[in-house]
Amino acid sequence: MNLSACSSSSSLPEATSRASLTTDVNNYQYLIGPGDRLSIFVWRNPEISGEYIVRPDGKLTTSLVEDIDVSGRTPSMLARELEEKLSTYINNPRVTVSVSSFSGPLSEQVRVIGEAANPQAINYREHMTLLDLMIAVGGLTEFADGNNAKLVRVIDGKSKTYEINIDDLIRDGDIAENVDMLPGDVVIIPEAWF
Repeated sequence: MNLSACSSSSSLPEATSRASLTTDVNNYQYLIGPGDRLSIFVWRNPEISGEYIVRPDGKLTTSLVEDIDVSGRTPSMLARELEEKLSTYINNPRVTVSVSSFSGPLSEQVRVIGEAANPQAINYREHMTLLDLMIAVGGLTEFADGNNAKLVRVIDGKSKTYEINIDDLIRDGDIAENVDMLPGDVVIIPEAWF
């Protein structure tokens, strides 16, 4: 077996930065993502109403609409699009979309990596703060250097890094260090050097 591709000196391209539609904590809208369970109700048409799960490719298929891309849309946006597509078959369709099981797009999750007690990706919630996020991941490990942590946020399609002081927030109770989180944020907590 020849693994010549591994010996190449070229590097892989950087991951694509995907900005969230939410750029202001006061204007959050939930976006549908792979794994979400949707309830689609078509008024006066129970035979095409039902429960659907968004596939890993961000699409779903309903009774009359095949392979519609739903990931990254709000439930209202999807309802209007379904009304438009169903109007070929139904006179003046009225559609309601509700989400009954939430995952959301990966680009909308907030990730904590490094020296958190339980590093993970968390589904963003309206008005989430750094303190809320740190509670969700169980705080810092004993080896964490929380005051050298970084927050990476996509702004205008480019990643921007900010310094954050998690030790001061959690261990010293300095609430001035609490900041608003946005969908897609990444918190990186390094290990302390002793």
